Amino acid sequence: MIQAEAPITSVAGAIQLSVAPVFLLTGVGAILGVLTNRLARIVDRTRVLSERAGAGDVPPHLEDDLRQLALRARLVNRAIGMCTLGALLVCLVIIALFAAAFADVHLGRYIALAFSGAILALIGALLTFLRETYLATRSLRRNQL
Repeated sequence: MIQAEAPITSVAGAIQLSVAPVFLLTGVGAILGVLTNRLARIVDRTRVLSERAGAGDVPPHLEDDLRQLALRARLVNRAIGMCTLGALLVCLVIIALFAAAFADVHLGRYIALAFSGAILALIGALLTFLRETYLATRSLRRNQL
């Protein structure tokens, strides 16, 4: 049952509990900004190479470069999806913390599961991002040889 008038200490306690997840949410937002910028650069480069292929000026490595860019775009999209899932789970954690503070429900297990899921999603996103950056630098080294 939700309390009609929650004491100010309960409200303050709920806000204190939700501060760490809110900071995590801020970090996830920054990571999403990096990922979307990276995806935009991949799309721009793909357009340039596709226009070059359409104009008949086809370098021998164009097909490989376009395949590489498509793979990198898929990896960044996957990382964006995992980051977004992590952010949504963090939002659920914040809501559950407030619900547990003001209602007579025990959500500790669900909060722990949602938070663990958020961290696992973020780990997956960061590992996928690491893979994409590895592919980008590998293709850069290959093109400079």
